[in-house]
Amino acid sequence: MAVAILAEPRSVRHIVEAPPLTDDELIRAALAGRAEAFGTLVERYERAVYHLALRTMRDVEEAKDATQEGFFKAYRALHTFRPGAKFSTWIFTIVYRVCCDRLARRKRFSGDELPDRADGTAGPEAIAEQADDARRLRAAIEALPEKYRVVVTLFHLQGKQYEEIAAVLDLPLGTVKTHLFRAKELLRKALDDTAHAHKETP
Repeated sequence: MAVAILAEPRSVRHIVEAPPLTDDELIRAALAGRAEAFGTLVERYERAVYHLALRTMRDVEEAKDATQEGFFKAYRALHTFRPGAKFSTWIFTIVYRVCCDRLARRKRFSGDELPDRADGTAGPEAIAEQADDARRLRAAIEALPEKYRVVVTLFHLQGKQYEEIAAVLDLPLGTVKTHLFRAKELLRKALDDTAHAHKETP
């Protein structure tokens, strides 16, 4: 009995799922005509791309449209993708440019500067302290100027390195670092101010 029990896990170990395809493998498959391979890439990056679009556009529907347009453009331009490059950086670059184009059109049609507004997804005042901190952080990021907000999103929320951010935003590396430093200072001040105001609220 003991031998049988010990032997059982060995047979289970032989049932190993195939590792997921890499981005490069999916791209090659998509270029070969397998549309479902690109669908897998969309599933893999859609959430992160949407979050970048949302931080840039500050409008849920606009962010959804920009995300969809960005992936559509990426699919049509997939043959231009450079082998060995990072697909995540490439798709972020495309979607960010789509967002910039949409913002430019919005400003041109409205004639107004885009308003700074706080995150409308904040929960009730009675939520747990941790959730409240997260809400205040989201609101503070949302209130940042666009050039700082996008850098913070890519660096802290998407985990991108300075070089990748510079490629996505088409900025010098030094400018990215300066924007990030300035954004951190503004966030720290905003969070300190809101925390102080929170304590003073009866």
